Amino acid sequence: MMTDPIADMLTRVRNSLAVHKSEVILPYSKIKFEIAKILKNAGYLVEAEKVEEDFTKIKLVLAYKENNQPAITHIKRISKPGLRVYVSRDKIPYVLNNLGIAILSTSRGLMTNKQARRARIGGELICEVW
Repeated sequence: MMTDPIADMLTRVRNSLAVHKSEVILPYSKIKFEIAKILKNAGYLVEAEKVEEDFTKIKLVLAYKENNQPAITHIKRISKPGLRVYVSRDKIPYVLNNLGIAILSTSRGLMTNKQARRARIGGELICEVW
């Protein structure tokens, strides 16, 4: 039984980028699909789509730069089931001097650290990506 599906998603993406795969297939959940949409909007993924087959899956098409380098160089889970990390609106982190993003789970749904800072709300710090 998997205890942390978000960490599993991030690990699958990290491993696929390490071997230069073009896409990743994941089991579907709402929170993983929302994280994938945020990564797509930030330019770290080419496509994130829901695929209905025997069971619902998420298909992620990974983004690479022009010299075949992955768009994601670092992806890290921050808040884990054993240690939840919450930040107030004053303590929202700047990731890599604002070149990367952090994904937060707020009372208004999932959003990036930049969006949360603009909305002036804190929440649970899910992961960091750059």
